[in-house]
Amino acid sequence: MKPSQQSLLKSFTNAFAGMTHFFANDRNGKIHLASAIIVIITSIMLHISAIEWLAILLCIALVIGLEMLNSALEKLCDLVESNYHPTIKVIKDVSASAVVLAAIISVVIGIIIFLPKIIVLL
Repeated sequence: MKPSQQSLLKSFTNAFAGMTHFFANDRNGKIHLASAIIVIITSIMLHISAIEWLAILLCIALVIGLEMLNSALEKLCDLVESNYHPTIKVIKDVSASAVVLAAIISVVIGIIIFLPKIIVLL
């Protein structure tokens, strides 16, 4: 195997190790994973279209990806400054707000996709 292939394989191995660590140890990661599973099961049950699947999967990836970045940034901030610091607070607040914004928009998209299908069932 060429060195560049080994480093690519190692990169993927490290990325999956990070993902495993995140879902195993991060409270919000567990919540987002459980929510994603529920949304995927609901999507299957409601037979959503291909375009709706794209929207749902992008929302899941965006929210979980931002939560991963938020978690990593918070850990980095804690490593840099263990005591309270107003700038660190702003960094953490802005990072968390990115997750909240993506989650709110994702809920709105979910309502747009799921509500009409649920109303038909009722």
